[in-house]
Amino acid sequence: MIIAIDGPAGSGKSTTAKLVGSKMNFLYIDTGAMYRAMTVKAELAGVPFDDRAGVCSLLDDTVIEQTIDTKSGDTRTYLDGRDVSYEIRTPEISKGVTSVCEIDEVRVKLVSLQREMGKKGNVILDGRDIGTVVFPDADLKFFMVADINIRAERRLAELKEKGIALTFEDVRNDIERRDLRDSSRSNSPLRPAQDAVLIDTGGLTVEEQAEIIIGYIKKKL
Repeated sequence: MIIAIDGPAGSGKSTTAKLVGSKMNFLYIDTGAMYRAMTVKAELAGVPFDDRAGVCSLLDDTVIEQTIDTKSGDTRTYLDGRDVSYEIRTPEISKGVTSVCEIDEVRVKLVSLQREMGKKGNVILDGRDIGTVVFPDADLKFFMVADINIRAERRLAELKEKGIALTFEDVRNDIERRDLRDSSRSNSPLRPAQDAVLIDTGGLTVEEQAEIIIGYIKKKL
């Protein structure tokens, strides 16, 4: 079974997908982290994030892999054999990942990798275009939304836990920019699939969000 969860930054999709995966024993694939890893690759190579030719020149010798940390249950992301799970969450990478996502060749490569990972068994994935592009035939599709202020508060709390100090205004402005670019890009814009279940997570706990999705999965099973 393939479960697709899409939505804007801070809507709760990643946290929820991880929890559902843990509770249902599904493999959680962090697709957003894969694009962030490609962004880290560009940064390390000194290639501007919006330099299409430069970023594309890095694709052939780029290896992105993910494993589950058996102790924490978290998905670890590796770039060319090196764990970059922390680096991919820095503010600089958060700002640059949207530009990298817009490069067609990057999306083609990573979508191919994601589809291969999806063949391994029961999986749950979250991102911006999982239900519309990566797995349009997914067994279940969800689209999560929440007020931008709530999303900014969530992201700010996540960053503080990681020791990254930013103001609420900085985080909110970054999310606002990403929302605009994600929804207006010509290649795989952020939008719900026609058959996606819409979930407003603003007034829900992570546990409640997970239980809603688990309910649908059990009905499907």
